[in-house]
Amino acid sequence: MKNSVPKAFEEVEHTADAALRVYGQDWGEFLANAARGMFSLVADWGDRQSLRERKVSLQAMDGETLLVDWLSELLYLHEMEDVVYTSFEILSASENRLRAVVKGTEKWSPRTAIKAVTFNDLRIEKTPEGYAATIVFDT
Repeated sequence: MKNSVPKAFEEVEHTADAALRVYGQDWGEFLANAARGMFSLVADWGDRQSLRERKVSLQAMDGETLLVDWLSELLYLHEMEDVVYTSFEILSASENRLRAVVKGTEKWSPRTAIKAVTFNDLRIEKTPEGYAATIVFDT
């Protein structure tokens, strides 16, 4: 019997850096799951309430660039504001535009220091279940 709840992301083996395999039934869910997965590598936050809120708007030339720009923007905000984002509301998303509201907490424990989101072997696949990609992070 097939699992009725598809997985959002999973950590995958990578020789030098950290990597995630990310899934989403639609483009917005895929982007939210990628962000959630990245922050699961960065920190442990437990059941802490998301208190800090921020709007994010991006434009890019294609889906891969938008994905990297989205995660890079969130990583930048994390580093500048010392906030771990835990909630991702995608207001609108296409393969070259994104509008979202993200919420986060200032109370978290560090796990992995991510220096950058990379284009290393990045290819977003359209599958019968939605979208999937492996994202490599420079740690």
